[in-house]
Amino acid sequence: MKVIRTEFEEVLILEPNSFCDKRGFFMETYHRERYEQFGIRTPFVQDNLSYSVKGTLRGLHYQYPHSQAKLIQAIRGEIFDVAVDIRLKSPSFGKWVTIVLSEENKRQLYIPEGFAHGFCVLSDEALVHYKCNNFYSPENERGVLWSDQSLRIAWPVRKPLVSEKDNNYPLLADVPKGKLPAC
Repeated sequence: MKVIRTEFEEVLILEPNSFCDKRGFFMETYHRERYEQFGIRTPFVQDNLSYSVKGTLRGLHYQYPHSQAKLIQAIRGEIFDVAVDIRLKSPSFGKWVTIVLSEENKRQLYIPEGFAHGFCVLSDEALVHYKCNNFYSPENERGVLWSDQSLRIAWPVRKPLVSEKDNNYPLLADVPKGKLPAC
């Protein structure tokens, strides 16, 4: 497995080994001991699968408290994935990193607690699988407006399909400080 560091020490791009032949391919999408060797000691407790059509934008989501670390992979199609640092005491607060995840590149993105997450679908459709280290908690579900101009995220879609909930999240500057992780 190859690990690529991002601008954030804690956010990692992972390229699991893939064994291909004329029948297709095989790969381990998670192996606790191997991931621990690269510093990912997150005990995952929930797996999620999302299906979306081209132009769909989901995010920017986070939970607080009961924050979630995520291990994300596009198993069909292609997505533009975003992690935004929302840790109040972080020197990179409000900064973000992006990566294209696809069934072709088989990459994964590890996002630790303290980051908001979102993605948009670049292909006709996409299946996105992600592992979480904390259970979904509706009462702790939060978000930041995906189009927050202070973040300047260069989303690659002009008119995305966005849920009403995602369109009504506050700007990062308007999120009450008690609703953001400290570090």
